[in-house]
Amino acid sequence: MMAPRRMETKPVIFCVKTLLLIYSFVFWVTGVVLLSVGLWWKFMLGPYMLLISSGPSQAPYALVGTGAAIVLFGLFGCFTTCRGRPWTLKLYAVFLSLVFMTEVIAGISGFIFRHEMKETFLTSYSEAVMRYDGLDDRSLAVDGVQRKLHCCGVSNYTSWFSSVYFPIGGIPASCCVRFADCSGADMKNATLAARKIYKQGCYQLVVSFIDSNMGIIAGVTFGIAFSQVIGMSLSCCLSHIISTNQYQMV
Repeated sequence: MMAPRRMETKPVIFCVKTLLLIYSFVFWVTGVVLLSVGLWWKFMLGPYMLLISSGPSQAPYALVGTGAAIVLFGLFGCFTTCRGRPWTLKLYAVFLSLVFMTEVIAGISGFIFRHEMKETFLTSYSEAVMRYDGLDDRSLAVDGVQRKLHCCGVSNYTSWFSSVYFPIGGIPASCCVRFADCSGADMKNATLAARKIYKQGCYQLVVSFIDSNMGIIAGVTFGIAFSQVIGMSLSCCLSHIISTNQYQMV
């Protein structure tokens, strides 16, 4: 009776192993994506992070670390699925549970402290505008934001009137709708400058973008997190089936 039962169990094991192998590959791809996003954030968005936080941001390092860990766990998952050892499958499930808890905690923390992040951004961006000199990293980041978002100042272009740069250079050229139409003299004249620059402030644009996409960001974050439950279930299920039927890979 034992041999027929094993023969009946083999298709089930093959099916579960195939699903777990596919899941582990997708899990590995997710790690590669997170790792790439973290590196891109660090090297391409580094200057802009100076406007979001009062100090160096640890978010890129967190993404790189999480992505690297998921890549390793994904490779381990593919290996242990092919080997079919119950104890390594259980260890894989433990790894997935750790990733799951980390992602859930990060998602909840981001949602709870979103208002604090907005206040920090307002403070940091206002300080960058007030101390703008057109040369340092934060000043260049302000110019980049104003050009790309087609905005000017914090609440609006009048934010520049109280900056240390205005008496010297007026409103920065990055606020100009058409750069060729803006001269240094025009930018020092509040009346003339108002006709040639963007009127909307940058802070409200950024906050509106965050608010409008918060649901999508939260949904994707928790969707990725709860996908780990599938991996944990498949891993534990395969481990249980193999242990119960004393199945060994050849």
